[in-house]
Amino acid sequence: MEFKHKSVLLKETIEYLNIKPDGIYVDGTLGGGGHAYEVCKRLSTKGRFIGIDQDEDAIKAAVRRLSEFEDKTRIIRSNYCIMQDVLAAIGIYKIDGMILDLGVSSYQLDDPKRGFTYREDAPLDMRMDQRQSFTAKELVNTYSEMELYRVIRDYGEDKFAKNIAKHITAARKEREIETTGELTEIIKGAIPAKVRMNGGHPAKRTFQAIRIELNRELEVLEESLEDMIELLNPGGRLCVITFHSLEDRIVKNIFKKSEQPCTCPSDFPVCVCGKKSLGRVVTRKPLIPSEEELGYNSRSKSAKLRVFERT
Repeated sequence: MEFKHKSVLLKETIEYLNIKPDGIYVDGTLGGGGHAYEVCKRLSTKGRFIGIDQDEDAIKAAVRRLSEFEDKTRIIRSNYCIMQDVLAAIGIYKIDGMILDLGVSSYQLDDPKRGFTYREDAPLDMRMDQRQSFTAKELVNTYSEMELYRVIRDYGEDKFAKNIAKHITAARKEREIETTGELTEIIKGAIPAKVRMNGGHPAKRTFQAIRIELNRELEVLEESLEDMIELLNPGGRLCVITFHSLEDRIVKNIFKKSEQPCTCPSDFPVCVCGKKSLGRVVTRKPLIPSEEELGYNSRSKSAKLRVFERT
């Protein structure tokens, strides 16, 4: 199956990245290389681009996509959470810009073998990095009812989280839950019929929640953003595209804290905490897809772009 993915907010991201032709740029979630291609096009022979992704299929697709720029690109299979170490290993300690596109690629969603989709029956997997041994199947069959409830409530924001967790734990007492189809049927049974009729696919929120928990998506983001800002040269920009309200909140809060880190009480005449601003938030409100983009890429619907500039 060919790796296909439409890059979301592509024009806006490239514009806000403010690319210098001789600069060093990083994409921490390379995917199929859509954003990367547009960055590389704008770099001179002195410019450098580093693409990082933990998904082997994405790496292979990006190598093909960026083949015409191979003299200025470096593609590395890793997780963006250890980006500082990855870059230091190739002699890079400061960069001029970075992109993080936190969406799951269309390829991952559409390839049944990857076990992300609730639309086809396939083994429960959902690993972004297939070198990881723990899968969605293990999660669904080993988490306690309370843990499942927490995951589905917090990451799926599903009002039937308690009932879904109860149905999952009851079903697995009969036999192990092995496939996406089995899990989907269990979830359907936990949601009232009239809600199922009107509220989109009943399994969507639970599948999203399990994927986020399994791949530690929110922890990785929260632990990494400040390190990424530290990597930027003055004037360098970090562009982050989120698809989930919790992701967006993390980005918004860390950007705000990086701009105004002072912890002194508001009535202090001067700052005594010594915490210095790392830069400024470029986007006071997140950028969202245009009507035109929504028309040709419905999966961009929940995307939000926030941008931070280092000073």
